[in-house]
Amino acid sequence: MAIWPHLYLCFFIFVLWLLERLFPKAMAKAEENLLVLIIFSIMAVSFGQVIARYGFNTGWDAALEFNTIAFSWLILLGMSYGIKTNLHLGVDIVLNAVPKRIAKILSLVGAAGAMLYGLILLDSTWLAMLGIDVRGGAIEYWAKMFKIGIGTEELRYPTFMQDMFDLRPRVQRWLVLVVLPISLALLAYRSLQAFIDIARDKRAMLISGHEAEDLVKENKNVLKD
Repeated sequence: MAIWPHLYLCFFIFVLWLLERLFPKAMAKAEENLLVLIIFSIMAVSFGQVIARYGFNTGWDAALEFNTIAFSWLILLGMSYGIKTNLHLGVDIVLNAVPKRIAKILSLVGAAGAMLYGLILLDSTWLAMLGIDVRGGAIEYWAKMFKIGIGTEELRYPTFMQDMFDLRPRVQRWLVLVVLPISLALLAYRSLQAFIDIARDKRAMLISGHEAEDLVKENKNVLKD
């Protein structure tokens, strides 16, 4: 398997780390805006389809495929964003029942497990060093789509782009699937960051288990008012 996708991903993570060190607020806002843009595009296309179908008896043939792809992008990118912002909900009954030292160890195990999960899905060939017979991963699958160059089912380039850049009508599948290795690399990277923050006592756990409890505390006097 080609090594260049791995190098590009490593370079991407390095550049992301550098930009977040130099411009933390701007990068945080940019990541949040990207997710908002994806959500907005899903809503806009869905609303537009309703108007087009019921108002003008027409519509966009690729709307369903576009929304499916956009929703998958939202989920995949949201995995790492949830870890970064500590928004993932989880069950923390065990962590609250044990001493803080043990809870910290369990949280570190959780962060390490999330990082391992991302790395295995990203590229499982490194497990061969442990004597495990596995193959494949997101990088290999994406590289295969890049090499084959097949298109999506319904998504098409605009006519002016086809004429200007001499493109095939259908959008290449590798462009749609590029989010897969990127999101898994981000998942492993964010999990590593969480592991370091937990080890340094900058955050208590990987999940946000007290969200409901905090909401109750914040609004306990609402009914009285």
